[in-house]
Amino acid sequence: MSVSHETRHISRGRWVFYGFLAIAGFLLFTEHRAHVLGVLPYLFLLACPLMHLFMHHGHGDDGQHTHHHGSSEGESK
Repeated sequence: MSVSHETRHISRGRWVFYGFLAIAGFLLFTEHRAHVLGVLPYLFLLACPLMHLFMHHGHGDDGQHTHHHGSSEGESK
């Protein structure tokens, strides 16, 4: 019987903690919205070179390279 009481107490404590986090998150967002939204344009500008760097993988490298090893040009037999 005491195990049920302890789990109910932990569950209630968890819900109180989640409620506290929700209220704190809401208040932080509403009070600091101007700061967060003011940085967004700079984050978009920073995302452009980062996407270019990580998503291009070498400009035009489509995997169709042909290497001519051992070709007859310039070889004397």
